[in-house]
Amino acid sequence: MSNQLKIKLSIADRVYPLTIDPAQEEGLRLAAKKIEEMIKRFEKSYAVRDKQDVLAMSALQFAAQVEQKQLNTTQDTEHTENRLQALNQLLEDHMS
Repeated sequence: MSNQLKIKLSIADRVYPLTIDPAQEEGLRLAAKKIEEMIKRFEKSYAVRDKQDVLAMSALQFAAQVEQKQLNTTQDTEHTENRLQALNQLLEDHMS
């Protein structure tokens, strides 16, 4: 039986009790803190008071960041593969 940890996270003035693996605690607490910071920024910058709106905008921003990282990783991988193929071709040309 694994050791589960019970924690409470506060997001948008609500408390969420969670039972998690201890290895997840730091990541979840940091994520909750970032969400709270983002909520405050949206509320201050756009004078938005509806928590659902700021939560939706926060979710959109986090999802966009994840998608952009995946796109960047894909582009980096393709670039690396192209360079390796070019190097391989140079080696093959040199060897023959």
